[in-house]
Amino acid sequence: MNTVLIVDDEKNYLLVLEALLSEEGYQVITAEGGRRGLECIEDNDLDVVITDMKMPGMDGMEFMEHVKLRLPDIPVIMMTAFGSVEKAVEAMRKGAFDYILKPFKNEELKLTIAKAVDHHNLVRQNRLMARELQGKYHFGNIVGKSARMQRIFELIEKVAPTRATVLITGDSGTGKELIARAIHYNSPRRELPFISVNCGALPETLLESELFGHEKGAFSGAVSQRKGRFELAHQGTLFLDEISEMSPPLQVKLLRILQEMEFERVGGSHTLKVDVRVVAASNRNLKDEAAHGRFRSDLYYRLNVVHVHLPSLRERKDDLPLLVNHFLAKYAEEAMRDSIGITSEAMERILDYHWPGNVRELENAIERAIILSNGQEIEAKDLPYEVRDPGATPPPPGEERKSFAEAETYIPELSAADRVPDSGMKVRQMRAMEFIKTNGFITNKYYSRLAEISERQALRELSELVETGRLLRIGKGRACRYVMS
Repeated sequence: MNTVLIVDDEKNYLLVLEALLSEEGYQVITAEGGRRGLECIEDNDLDVVITDMKMPGMDGMEFMEHVKLRLPDIPVIMMTAFGSVEKAVEAMRKGAFDYILKPFKNEELKLTIAKAVDHHNLVRQNRLMARELQGKYHFGNIVGKSARMQRIFELIEKVAPTRATVLITGDSGTGKELIARAIHYNSPRRELPFISVNCGALPETLLESELFGHEKGAFSGAVSQRKGRFELAHQGTLFLDEISEMSPPLQVKLLRILQEMEFERVGGSHTLKVDVRVVAASNRNLKDEAAHGRFRSDLYYRLNVVHVHLPSLRERKDDLPLLVNHFLAKYAEEAMRDSIGITSEAMERILDYHWPGNVRELENAIERAIILSNGQEIEAKDLPYEVRDPGATPPPPGEERKSFAEAETYIPELSAADRVPDSGMKVRQMRAMEFIKTNGFITNKYYSRLAEISERQALRELSELVETGRLLRIGKGRACRYVMS
């Protein structure tokens, strides 16, 4: 039940509003005057405050200022007579959520309060999510005990509270974005936006619009004004991944923003000022790129205020057991399975492998192994072929999917997408049933991989099997599994 505090010096208004809002299901607390209202704020967990503007002693404006000092997130609605509208507008500039004119219509008041309650709930959720993210990206939650990683933790812990621009380098898959998020969520900007953009994923023209925004009509297809990532990241952090892929003209524009913190949207002439902390990342050595003329040296030195270089996984072998246990716990929980261990043989194969894809490759290998494992331990046979036997010739395409693609229900004269007469099922659905009989369950993601179809199509085909009573769906989202009914 949402709690509303009503503050007014007229007792009749308090009685009328209490009766009206109680009928709507609100818990209503009333206070005659601002002083009594402040006492109520100390004693109750409130969702909305409604106050009259004109009261003896402490008026509505002064009362709101005291409220905002104690509860900065609480929405305050001002009630005012028609002649005091200018005062109410001034109150909104100072932080009031809305105002309503006396005498007001009941429906208008109820709608305004409902909006205020929704706003307060959203703010609370955002605060909670921010705290959860801060916990998730706390330095202690980044897995690594090797000496090199400990030095990195010490460095980012020092740089996080500052405004300094950070350059993160390292091979693909080493966790550059994880470090960028850790810097943001341990900084004073933690409750403000963290905006990420991959500079290598978009062509130059689209990347410029993505970063700086555009005005309506700036180019063909610009049917409306659009804010860019710099605007969206105002007072927060902008993460520029693969910045070495940015074209020279865009590098010039980025240099100006980093120096002046101002820019114009594409097709616009109005200069916008922002307050953004920039964290950039690259899998190349930007110093070498600048020396060979492939990256602007002045931009490199502007980005390289604090440099964090992440070692490859083969350079931090001491962290492998920790990472394996971390991913085992993570994906066992997502798959709604009890704790899963790993055999000594499988761990030996993991330790012997060179991991060119770094932490990302290791994470994918563990997720795959959990899907394929039959027992409570990951065995060597559950690992990808390149991990369990690095010197072997790669198997032919599809060989790794033998348990699914070559199930005994295979019918040569039909394609995998055809329906089998009498059964009403597609061939690949029948194979999935056999796979589940052998392995216990299948996930939507793994079904799509093995059947070589999109995850959306896989969801439709698995849902068909659920609707016809052949399978049961357990869990939701990524943790969803399909088992025999």
